[in-house]
Amino acid sequence: MAAGNVNPFNVSDSEEEAEHRQDGADSERSPSDEAQGHSLGPFSPPAYSEPAVLLSSTRTSPSVDGIPASAAAVAGIGVGSAETRVSLDAIAAQLLRDQYILTALELHTELLEAGRELPRLRDYFSNPGNFERQSGTPPACKEQGVGPGGPLNRAGSISTLDSLDFARYSDDGNRESDERVAVLEFELRKAKETIQALRANLTQAAECEIPSQERKNYKSSPEIQEPIRPLEKRALNFLVNEYLLKNEYKLTSITFSDENDDQDFELWDDVGLNIPKPPDLLHVYRNCGNSLPLNMNTVDVAVSVDPSDLPGDYFSQEPVQQTEQQQEVVQELEYQISLLNTEKQSLAEQIKKLQSDIQALQRNVSSETTTVMKSTPSKQDPLCDKPPLDNGQYLDIRGVTETDSPPDVNATKTSTTTTTTTDCTESITTATQPHSKLKSQSQRSKSAVLFDQPNRNLSPVFHQALLSFCRMSADSRLGSEVSRIADSEQSVMLMLGRCLPHIVPNVLLAKREELIPLILCTACLHPEPKERDQLLHILFNLIKRPDDEQRQMILTGCVAFARHVGPTRVEAELLPQCWEQINHKYPERRLLVAEACGALAPYLPKEIRSSLVLSMLQQMLAEDKADMVREAVVKSLGIIMGYIDDADKYSQGFELMLLSLGDPSERVVSATHQVFIPAFAAWCTELGNLQSQLMPSLLTRIEKLLKGEYGLDEHKLHMYLSALQSLIPALFAVLLQNAPFTSRANLQGDVPPIEVTRFPRPVSPLQDVATIVGSREQLAVLLQLYDHQLQHEGTTGWDSLLWVVNQFLPQIIEIVGRINVTSSTCVHEFSRFFWRLCRTFGKIFTNTKVKPQFQEILRLSEENVDATAGNGILTKATVPIYATGVLTCYNQEEDRKLLVGFLEDVMTTLSLSHAPLDSLKASFVELGANPAYHELLLTVLWYGVVHTSALVRCTAARMFELILRGMSEALIDKRVAPALITLCSGPEFSVRISTIPAFGTIMETVTQKELLERVKMQLASFLEDPQYQDQHSLHMEIIKTFGRVGPNAEPRFRDEFVLPHLHKLALCNNQQTVESKRIDIATQLFEAYSALSCCFISEELMVNHFLPGLRCLRTDMEQLSPEHEVILSSMIKECEIKVENKGIGEAQGSISIAASLVGEDAKTKFLSKMGQLTTSGAMLANVFQRKK
Repeated sequence: MAAGNVNPFNVSDSEEEAEHRQDGADSERSPSDEAQGHSLGPFSPPAYSEPAVLLSSTRTSPSVDGIPASAAAVAGIGVGSAETRVSLDAIAAQLLRDQYILTALELHTELLEAGRELPRLRDYFSNPGNFERQSGTPPACKEQGVGPGGPLNRAGSISTLDSLDFARYSDDGNRESDERVAVLEFELRKAKETIQALRANLTQAAECEIPSQERKNYKSSPEIQEPIRPLEKRALNFLVNEYLLKNEYKLTSITFSDENDDQDFELWDDVGLNIPKPPDLLHVYRNCGNSLPLNMNTVDVAVSVDPSDLPGDYFSQEPVQQTEQQQEVVQELEYQISLLNTEKQSLAEQIKKLQSDIQALQRNVSSETTTVMKSTPSKQDPLCDKPPLDNGQYLDIRGVTETDSPPDVNATKTSTTTTTTTDCTESITTATQPHSKLKSQSQRSKSAVLFDQPNRNLSPVFHQALLSFCRMSADSRLGSEVSRIADSEQSVMLMLGRCLPHIVPNVLLAKREELIPLILCTACLHPEPKERDQLLHILFNLIKRPDDEQRQMILTGCVAFARHVGPTRVEAELLPQCWEQINHKYPERRLLVAEACGALAPYLPKEIRSSLVLSMLQQMLAEDKADMVREAVVKSLGIIMGYIDDADKYSQGFELMLLSLGDPSERVVSATHQVFIPAFAAWCTELGNLQSQLMPSLLTRIEKLLKGEYGLDEHKLHMYLSALQSLIPALFAVLLQNAPFTSRANLQGDVPPIEVTRFPRPVSPLQDVATIVGSREQLAVLLQLYDHQLQHEGTTGWDSLLWVVNQFLPQIIEIVGRINVTSSTCVHEFSRFFWRLCRTFGKIFTNTKVKPQFQEILRLSEENVDATAGNGILTKATVPIYATGVLTCYNQEEDRKLLVGFLEDVMTTLSLSHAPLDSLKASFVELGANPAYHELLLTVLWYGVVHTSALVRCTAARMFELILRGMSEALIDKRVAPALITLCSGPEFSVRISTIPAFGTIMETVTQKELLERVKMQLASFLEDPQYQDQHSLHMEIIKTFGRVGPNAEPRFRDEFVLPHLHKLALCNNQQTVESKRIDIATQLFEAYSALSCCFISEELMVNHFLPGLRCLRTDMEQLSPEHEVILSSMIKECEIKVENKGIGEAQGSISIAASLVGEDAKTKFLSKMGQLTTSGAMLANVFQRKK
């Protein structure tokens, strides 16, 4: 048989082939094979080592001439003698050791069929780990399960014994297809092992790869942390995503997966290839400070080599090579020793020479004191005049020895002698030791520090060598700084300038503010501009995201710096730091810039304040997206307005005020009213623009709003009116400061204190009139003179007050008459404005200047109600604003009587004139919001209840509805209910009908059962009394009231009263013959049913009243309004579904028709999807995709 045609996986049973294979195997077996056959593989225990000698083979190829040797061994069993018979277990061990797995499997299968199972083969094929190793080296050269690249992950296609079909390996049937499958599986396993090996190489390459630019940066800056490797990044990403999922941060995990779409977070092999997975983040964190011992089994081993296997001259060559290498090393060391000895000798000679010079000088000084004093300067000039290194700023302690200090001299020496000697000695030391420093000139007048000298005769060289055993390090940067003691302010600053940039990065973020004083002092006193700039840069970048306290500390330091260095350096050094941070990504840093601009404003040159700083803040106000930053900008702008003195900047300030007022953030608008407007008003007062430009400009803008073609912009109206309101304190201060009596104001004598309630509470200290004037005592004096002037002396020559009376008030009152009375927001804004104006200017001003102007306009006569004649002032907003803004300023008895009389007159006049009641309603709504006016309003309404005119009584009944919300139940029970029942007892149906909305509001707001029963009986009489059957307007009012109060009323009232009566009204409307009345009732019923459909309705009520009422209403709408009929059909269908599906209705807790099942169903589906999420990025993304 040709060798190329032999299938290595097909072991033939033919004796002829067996003999042929045995011959081939024997012919190729070498003596080395026989010798090595004694070493068993990992599968062979010692018990079977002796028989295995006959079959061992360590060939580097699996076959000889294409015939497997193990097959030959198997064949040899049949022809061998009985004396050399080998056990089956030994054969199995040999097959497994030589990695003939399929042959061993065939043997195992046949033994199983024969009932003779081998434990060795059973254990091997039932262990999946035996099929997960590489086969890059021959089986005899590697241990079980571990290849050159380490253990690999299990290949999914490799079968174990448990999953094999033993029948396919039997001799029965066609085995050709089974053999092809076995070959393919073998090839697949080999391919996977190759892939794993390549991936292992790729892992090693990726782990060692560092981008060239990062490697360059790391080399140039060693203090920078080593850049992260790609493999490390992917591993950390995997651990972070795993942590997020374990701790239920699913949405964060989704985002994290999307941002790392090049990584599969489900498979660790995508990260580490054949690298084992590290522990999770929690385990790493808990053990980050502990060095865990490696739990590895260690074994002591020894190896030896057979001398016969080594070359013949091995032992003769090896010593020669080692000897040559050692000789080279010795020569190199001897050469270095000689160099060091030479250097040592030269240094010793220099030291000896210097010591002799010093001793000679000392002898000269001690013997001829006077001569030395005269001659030393001339002799020592060459030495003393030599300039010291490093500007003479430091004393160097690195080379100090006992011999460097001068010996103790007599006490009779003068200070001049000592100083001269010391200086010259230092000069000599400097000349010989280039790294030492000298004292500064400012310290040379001080006495030299003297040390006791030992009475010993040791040589200086010996002393120096002895002191060398003191371990000191002056070679590093830090050692150099430590060894030099600064002895002047300038040298201290230089040292701090060098050290602080290295200290700051190593201080905890939470404690870095402790460095602020050090940084500021160094920045103030350091002589080098570049170093100062670096230190200030460190100051502004000290903390990544400084909190409030940290920012306050930095700002305090900036102000101290500015006070110390002056405006020029503040402009040159601090402002550039602010400008660099103006667009920083962190809002806390931009907030620091905004606050710094305000804090530094007093210390800047005035040209810079009104130009650069103002432009910076304007840019931040217009562009910054953070509310807190814009708030700080507005406050800083207010501070700038307090220091600016360029009159040309007024228009820019006005635009900044409007920009701040129009900001969408409430906190920015609040800061504008608290800081910016008072500061801007103070500047305008100094310029004389408050009454001539600022306030007229705001009034003009309000008038333009009222003339707008597209309706009134209430937001802008509020913006301008609130600005006017914030200017009231400044306007009053102008009146006081420009009054005729101002010159007579002095603090001498007793001044009555100001009443606590004299002024409205200011929104900030800057809006306090006492703060604007100067002091509370000064304000008290001015107020006393102000009241006396108004009451007795008049306003002649008082221009500022005359402008308020003759121009401002008439213009604002005229604007009030043009606003929409139905806009409760506008009415409230103007009401608060007039209230604050009157309270600020005082009671005398209000009674003599404000009220007369309103009263002249509001002449209570019928001609003033005729809207067609253009005289309908009583129907305008002037009425509620006068009542709520002017007449409520003061709460004394005469003021309350005036308010009650005005409201009674307005109610009577409007009722008798058949005029719209909007102005009266607005007054009652505004006053009813304050419980303090409930009694007063009930007094007005009782006047209407007992009025002789039915029109007035109808108006009074309508007004009750407006004030019931927020009123106490006791007051409703004692005052409101009796009044309403009194009105119902009258003969006029119109009056009775007018009480229905008020009764409905009582049912909606009151919980007292007795009162509710009384109201229910009254409403029942309206519905069941025959005299009301044909009252179309009554039915309309009742249905409208039911639709309004039904959803909020007590459930029992709704179930027992509202729904049954609506059903009756809908049924009666089917028989209505007048089409106009029928459509009116049907429309109101549709609105009522739509409102009630959102309430919980029991199944019984749904079947008995709600559904029948809807069907009756649909009958009407089919004929009168088809578009309504479609909606009603949908409502009826949904109600019927709810009734049929009671379980869903009970589970949901309510039956909602307006909001269908879509809401709950969508919520349930979404939550269920979120609960099923895995770590797959694709699956997470699919959750939010719309169905197509």
